[in-house]
Amino acid sequence: MEHLEIRDIQKSFGSNRVLDGVNFSTEKGEFVSLLGPSGSGKSTLFRMIGGISSPSSGDVLLEGNSIKNHPGSVSYTPQTPSLMPWRSILDNVLLGQEISGKKDEEMAAQMLERAGLSGFEQAYPHELSGGMKQRVSFIRSILSPQPLILLDEPFSALDEFTRTDMQKWLLSMWSEHQRSILFVTHNIEEAIFLSDRVIVLSQRPAKVIKEFEIPFERPRKEEILLSEEFLYMKKDIYQEMRSSHASANY
Repeated sequence: MEHLEIRDIQKSFGSNRVLDGVNFSTEKGEFVSLLGPSGSGKSTLFRMIGGISSPSSGDVLLEGNSIKNHPGSVSYTPQTPSLMPWRSILDNVLLGQEISGKKDEEMAAQMLERAGLSGFEQAYPHELSGGMKQRVSFIRSILSPQPLILLDEPFSALDEFTRTDMQKWLLSMWSEHQRSILFVTHNIEEAIFLSDRVIVLSQRPAKVIKEFEIPFERPRKEEILLSEEFLYMKKDIYQEMRSSHASANY
């Protein structure tokens, strides 16, 4: 049984169709990226998986059970960290556990220390940099009880070097905790570097046009970004997206 199954999801806003029969599935413990051009409906799809909005038709299944219109079934991290400004950093990362009634402050403190945030437990979000806030947001997701984490372009606002550091940190945390992650990006290099599999979406109205298995061994090292094999895969995915774009505008 697939961990997550997206079954023929369609979404329209009036006469504007955004998603046109999206189908894919993920396995437990897998890191999967959804890759598509800006405005293709990736974030719209995420809001439906997260139960925040409803599809026009189709279904979202988690371990065989429909979670359509059921917020709280997955851990959803939007593009901005969405930390509560009146809560300390420690209280922010404990929020998901607090809601479920199972707080583990010791584990939270250990994870903050591993993320380089030791000493910031009682600080507030406005005192942190953008990269630090993203780490806090991801730790909150890891500590939440849901089996699937949705990450919606969490590094898009960061500079290139901070972004690479955050990607490596994310992979180290994921490999340790082996949570299922569905990651949205429009950055081909980021999708390849992070993922077990990359699902490519077309221009709006979006549908799945191809899936790519990523063959690189884990743990991933920054050096692969400049390898010939990596650049070939980046070219293949780029050409797939480019041909889709050309067809949509023909």
